[in-house]
Amino acid sequence: MASGQTPEAHETLARLMCLCQGRALRLAYHYLRDAADADEAVQDAFVKVFHHIQQYDPSRPFEQWFLRVVVNAALDRTRARRRHVDGRAWAREDAESQAIEAVASDEADAERQLLAAERWAAVRATVDALPDRQRLVFTLTQIDGQSPADIAHATGMSAATVRVHLFRALRRVRAALGATL
Repeated sequence: MASGQTPEAHETLARLMCLCQGRALRLAYHYLRDAADADEAVQDAFVKVFHHIQQYDPSRPFEQWFLRVVVNAALDRTRARRRHVDGRAWAREDAESQAIEAVASDEADAERQLLAAERWAAVRATVDALPDRQRLVFTLTQIDGQSPADIAHATGMSAATVRVHLFRALRRVRAALGATL
């Protein structure tokens, strides 16, 4: 598979990527908060993996390497979006659309949905404001359920560095959410 030249290698790579696709889409969505952008980021990652399969280290799990490529593709899209759209306006529009959906639903449940939408918007805004490494570690541990050891292996950071970034991210999120909620 590392040579990437034979049809069997391409088929094996396609099967591996299909196995990782759902997790990759969830991860990209948590970074981008837009299904279309997440799908495009995953497709970009597929293309990058296909073209750069020779750089894959077979001693490491394929899924971790692939998910790292997905995270980088999502971060690239995030940076591009920030150049064109103010991130705060995007978060406000999303929170407003969630609030409108909540009001349009059942009256008894509308207040609960509105509060949930406000809390979720506050969490997203707080996580979006984290530095890149803290956001990466926070997302991979809290949303994707990976262990610090897995993240260290996938990102090349030491396990201690991953734990420090996680600690700092959690502290910032708790402080921000404690002040807003």
